[in-house]
Amino acid sequence: MAAEITTQDIQDVARTSLEESYWGRARRRFAKNKLAMVSLVVLLMMHGAVMILPYFLSHDPDTINLFGRFLPPGANGHLLGTDEMGRDVFARLVYGGRVSLGIGLSAMVGSIIIGTILGALAGFWGGWVDTVIMRITDAMLSFPVFFILLTLLTILGTSIRMIVLVIALTSWMNVARIVRGEVLRAKSSQYVEAAIALGNSGWAVLFRHILPQSISSIIVAATLGVAYSILTESSLSYLGLGVKPPTASWGNMLSGARSYIWSAPHLVWYPGLLIFVTVLLYNALGDGLRDALDTSGRS
Repeated sequence: MAAEITTQDIQDVARTSLEESYWGRARRRFAKNKLAMVSLVVLLMMHGAVMILPYFLSHDPDTINLFGRFLPPGANGHLLGTDEMGRDVFARLVYGGRVSLGIGLSAMVGSIIIGTILGALAGFWGGWVDTVIMRITDAMLSFPVFFILLTLLTILGTSIRMIVLVIALTSWMNVARIVRGEVLRAKSSQYVEAAIALGNSGWAVLFRHILPQSISSIIVAATLGVAYSILTESSLSYLGLGVKPPTASWGNMLSGARSYIWSAPHLVWYPGLLIFVTVLLYNALGDGLRDALDTSGRS
C-alpha cells in the first residue's frame, strides 16, 4: 500500500525546490560579479597563507637582533627587511595576519550568534520580549561603541580572548535588527501558518521554518562583520589596548612603526596596506553577496 502523502510532505518538497532554485540563481549572480569573485579568491589565499606559511618561514617573528635594525628589503635573507628591534618584518606580517584575521573571524562568529538569537527571539515571540530586546539594542546603538570597548578592555584586560569577547559583545546589534526583520517577514508566511496548524511547537517552527529564511542576510552581515572586527582590533592595537607585543598583529605593528614613519616608512606601509586591502576585500565580498542573495527578482 502506498505511503500516505501529508500536507507537511508537500510543503517540505515545495520549500526544498524553491530553496534550490534560489541558491542556484544566487550562485549564478555571484559568479557574474567579477569584483566579488576576485575578493573571495584573494581572501581565501590570504587566510590560507597565514595558516600555512608559518611552517616554512626561516626567521622567527619574535627574535630580536639589535645589530640588524632597519635592514632594507632583501638584506641578509629578510624578504621585507627588519623593524626597529631587528625582527623579520615578513614573518611578523604572517604571524600578525594569523592573529588579526583570527580575531576578526572569531569576533564575527560571536556577534552573529548573539545577534541571531536575540533577533529571532524578539521577532518570533514579540510582546514584552521584543520590547526588552529592542530597547537594549537601541540603547547599545546610542552609545559610542569604541569608548565602551576602550573602557571594557581597560577594566578586564587585553588578552586576545578578551578582545574577541568585547568586540563580539559590542557588535551584535545590527545583526539582531536584521534577523528580527527577517523573522517578522517570514512569520506571516503561509507555510509557517500551516506548520503551526499541524501542531509543531513554537521552537520547531522558529528553527526549522523561519530562521533558515534569514541565512542569506546573516551571511552578508557576517562578511561585513569580519571587516569591522579586523578594523576595530587594529584600532585598539594602534592605541595600545589591543594585542600586546611581542605577539604580532597588524595593528600593533602599525603602532610600533609610527615613530619611524619618516626614517623607515616601509614599516608603516606593510601592515597599513594589509589592513586596508583586507577590509576593502571583505566589504566588496559583502556587497557581492548582498546583490547575489537579493530576492527582488533579478535573474
